Amino acid sequence: MKIAIIGYSGSGKSTLARKLGQKYGVDVLHLDAVHWLPGWKERSREEKNIIVGEFLDTHSAWVIDGNYSKQHFERRMAEADQIIFMSFNRFACLWRVIKRYRTYKGKTREDMGAGCNEKVDRAFVKWVLHDGRTKKAKSKYHDVMEHYGDKVIIIKNQRQLDSFEKEQAL
Repeated sequence: MKIAIIGYSGSGKSTLARKLGQKYGVDVLHLDAVHWLPGWKERSREEKNIIVGEFLDTHSAWVIDGNYSKQHFERRMAEADQIIFMSFNRFACLWRVIKRYRTYKGKTREDMGAGCNEKVDRAFVKWVLHDGRTKKAKSKYHDVMEHYGDKVIIIKNQRQLDSFEKEQAL
């Protein structure tokens, strides 16, 4: 089983990825952990591509969470047996980001790069509410649904997520 989880920041991609990885007994790749080096420094594009490419080349089953269109995005979508699009509204995502911050304040989440303690700053709030939802981003998600519609599951809110998790016995 190969599962790609895409969607908006704060929608629960990483948490769902962990649960699905445990259920199916497969490795999970969190693209945020690939992207960020300690101290919130960005890894080079070349290095990220190598890491993601090697993961795809060496795993016959996986769960990958994250968007990152420059890191083998088309390959991930094409190879995935299932694509889960987490399409929570911006305010629900912001609320989830704030809750996550309260839980992990001063700590690094397991799905984040080492040395990247949880933070919520003005730039990230702007990303959650606006910059991560540009026409370009929405167009990318639309293209995925149009091209891979038969294997896309859209989850728009907590009720749908709870139902999906119950169906999957997560």
